[in-house]
Amino acid sequence: MIREGTGEPLVLLHGVLCSERVWRRVVPYLTPHHDVIALTALGHRGGNIAKPSTTISDLVDDIEATLDRLGVEKAHLAGNSMGGWMAIELARRGRAKSVCALSPAGCWDRSTGDQHHIVDKLRSIEKLTERTRWALPALARIGIVRRFAMRDNAVRGDRLTSQEVIDMADDLLGCHARDDLLRITDKLTPLDLLPCPMMLAWSECDEVIPPDVNGVHARTLFPQAEWRVLPKVGHIPMADNPKLVADTILESIQQAV
Repeated sequence: MIREGTGEPLVLLHGVLCSERVWRRVVPYLTPHHDVIALTALGHRGGNIAKPSTTISDLVDDIEATLDRLGVEKAHLAGNSMGGWMAIELARRGRAKSVCALSPAGCWDRSTGDQHHIVDKLRSIEKLTERTRWALPALARIGIVRRFAMRDNAVRGDRLTSQEVIDMADDLLGCHARDDLLRITDKLTPLDLLPCPMMLAWSECDEVIPPDVNGVHARTLFPQAEWRVLPKVGHIPMADNPKLVADTILESIQQAV
């Protein structure tokens, strides 16, 4: 867990196969304004150990238990991909003051097969990481290699350090719940009346959960949510432009005040 800053609590939730580390570049922009808490999800590297057949509901239960342990009844929530899904589910349970969902997962329609596209994309990333992890300490020193390695998740992966790319590879390989999570058939269900202010902030260049497919579906699920497109960033926008992500989160909170 990363916990820094003072003020109202702001909880950051990462995407599948990642960890709290994905927020490191964003946290310094948020700590002057909030008590920032970045958590690692159940079944992910550094998080609690998951039981077999882990579901999104299990991950949300685990985050909720952590909030209880920390004495946080309600918090502003920001999440990317799976983390956005979890943030929305926590809001549904009454644990959110506001939600900023960055390209949230779960916004798919099984009849169109778009979930299969997402899983296939993540599986290809997984296979590439498994084959190349041994060479990353040398290869990740080269900017063009970092950009290539991160091409499905970021527009400018070369802006990451070699250690950050290695950490992301290790987070993926260290996620012992990844098979369960990549097999799930659940999806987000509609909220006609939002339990708190919500912003859907979609990465313009998202190749994993595209705005013109899943973003469109998200707007039908949550018609009252604020809609925002984040320019020139990929599926993990924190890798491309951490300040833009922080500014977007802070704006979503300000709208809730």
